[in-house]
Amino acid sequence: MNEHRVVITGLGAVTPLGIGAEESFSSLLNGVNGISRVTHFDPTDYRSKLAAEVTDFDPENWIDRKSASRMDRFTHFAIAASAMAMEDSGLKSFDANRAGVVIGSGIGGAQTLHEGYTTLFEKGPGSLSSILVSRMLVNMAACMASIRFGFKGPLSAPSVACSTGSNAIGDAFRILQRGDADIMLAGSAEACISPLPYGCFCATRSMTTNPSPENASKPFDKKRDGFVMGEGSGIVVLETLEHALKRDARIYAEMAGYGNTADAYHLTAPEPESNGMIRVMIAALKDAGLTKRDVGYINAHGTSTKLNDKCECAAINSVFGEYSSSLKVSSVKSMIGHLMAAAGAVEFITTVLSVFTGKVPPTINYSEPDPDCDLDFVTSGAETVDLQAAISNSFGFGGGNCTLAVKKYRE
Repeated sequence: MNEHRVVITGLGAVTPLGIGAEESFSSLLNGVNGISRVTHFDPTDYRSKLAAEVTDFDPENWIDRKSASRMDRFTHFAIAASAMAMEDSGLKSFDANRAGVVIGSGIGGAQTLHEGYTTLFEKGPGSLSSILVSRMLVNMAACMASIRFGFKGPLSAPSVACSTGSNAIGDAFRILQRGDADIMLAGSAEACISPLPYGCFCATRSMTTNPSPENASKPFDKKRDGFVMGEGSGIVVLETLEHALKRDARIYAEMAGYGNTADAYHLTAPEPESNGMIRVMIAALKDAGLTKRDVGYINAHGTSTKLNDKCECAAINSVFGEYSSSLKVSSVKSMIGHLMAAAGAVEFITTVLSVFTGKVPPTINYSEPDPDCDLDFVTSGAETVDLQAAISNSFGFGGGNCTLAVKKYRE
């Protein structure tokens, strides 16, 4: 039995469109494109050559130099986003034993692994540094955040490919619901625009070969040909309603429901009949106590790949039936690319802010409708909608599906 209501009181983000949740959301509403040619390494010999990179980011704005040197870039992102979320929440004093962290990643220390293998092959094992361990492990973002903020409650670091961020937030939600904590710092981080992971995803032929950054990511468009890899982090502060009210916190929205299913079908492709996607949305709505008519907006996973977009649209039509034509749907991956494990967390923050402000970001680069994708996509700029509830979808390689439901907070 779910006993405690859970609310969102703090938001932090590092994305290709800005440092901070508010800056990123503003750019999304304005349809700003954060995709460009890869600069982290020379992409000349790679099948794809574009990415959505985080720019103008200095980890030392949040982390001292010595500590930063012991962290990989994905942890830098997570700590910065966590610090912004904590500041935004206004949390000053709390019971450390009742405060926990769930921050996941998919690949973890990709840059550290690249540097480590280069040293190993060129100089031998005797030249490896012990610091590499604390930089490469997937759980280091969660651990470093726990240490940084003194959170001594539940600690975990899920890794569920592209649905990681949503799973992390959903898991933290459950911890609070059952009363095992009062406060949870939750989300994900990814920084895998590095030669090996980038090359591996090129090999799967799931990334776009479009040479033009201006319209490379085009979810739901008939001419879409793959996703654009991105990087970043999204972190939220979740609290039980009782705890938030006791300290008179500003509340963005209520975290209402969490669905989690598996396709049990294929390592990379979604199940053709969309059964896992259908079941996960139904589960989240049921968990939230919402009917299909309560939902006004879906922040779609919308990767800009042929199969994912087609299957997600079929699933939405199946779940919402004739009401699906009344839903507003958009994919922010058209602007920030696919942030991989960080995607779900950043997109959840976008969904929360859409419910809070009543403004829905567009899907840019949409020009040619696809008969297989026949929903009401927001494509002509941001729209103002009186949202009572919204959902955010995340679907990952390996068949992991996650849906998070958010509703407007009411006393």
